[in-house]
This record gives sequence, structure tokens and C-alpha cells, in this order.
Amino acid sequence: MSHDKLAHPVIDTQVIVRDGDKILFSQRGGPYGKGRWHMPSGKLDEGEEITVGAARELWEETGLEVAPDHLRLVQVVHHRQDDEMTRIGFFFVATQWKGDPVNREPEKCRALEWFTVHELPDDIIEYPEAGLRGYLDGAAPLVEHNWA
Repeated sequence: MSHDKLAHPVIDTQVIVRDGDKILFSQRGGPYGKGRWHMPSGKLDEGEEITVGAARELWEETGLEVAPDHLRLVQVVHHRQDDEMTRIGFFFVATQWKGDPVNREPEKCRALEWFTVHELPDDIIEYPEAGLRGYLDGAAPLVEHNWA
């Protein structure tokens, strides 16, 4: 295996919006994962603090306003997407916010729905599911996903 190439992973933020036993999920409408579920998420912008990016993505997708310093980091997932692309996802929990969830990106999202931690959707995209389950199961805070 050659180590000539330097890894340049995409940095993702994922926000687990939690209201008691309920978690907010987004159903994908775009080509990647179409029709499947995940949490509000997005890529970090150049020069952006990670909590600020997570709060920005949450607001852009759902209209929920959360203070960046309220977000609690609960899981990190190092995901191998394919031979060319890796991602590092920082999973945050939000338990306080302003507003009600609204689908602000209908071209990318089919629906926003609450599910209980006891009855999660069957069709969660594997990468975000790895972080969510790591958090819910109280596993080690790092998951290396899809490397084997």
C-alpha cells in the first residue's frame, strides 16, 4: 500500500436534534441516499469553526437555531466512502433550540420527521447510522467505518 498521497478527508458535521426520546431525521431527496434517512448534516466551510458550521447547517436545513456552544460532541466517525474519498464526521447533540423544524431545502430533502430512539427508521444511511448508534449505545467516541 502506497503512502505517497496525503489524506484530505471531507469534514462533515451531523446534528442529533434530541427532544427526550425523540430524534429529528431528514429523508434524502438528492441522488446520494435518495429516500433514506439521516440527521441534519453538511460539510464544514473553509476557515469555519466546527460548532459554528454544525449550527449553520442545522439552520439551513431545518430552520432550527442552536447556539454553537450548546452543541455537545458525542461521536466522531472516520468513514471510507470509496477508494478516492474519506470523510470525518463530527456528531453533535442539540437538546435546546429556537423554532420548529421546517424543510428549508425541499430540493435535497423529502421530509423531516421525529422518530423515537426505540423505533428508529429502518433505512438510515450507514455512515450517519454508525455515529448515531455509537452515541446511543455509549460506545467508544470514535468509529472507523467501512475500512475493512
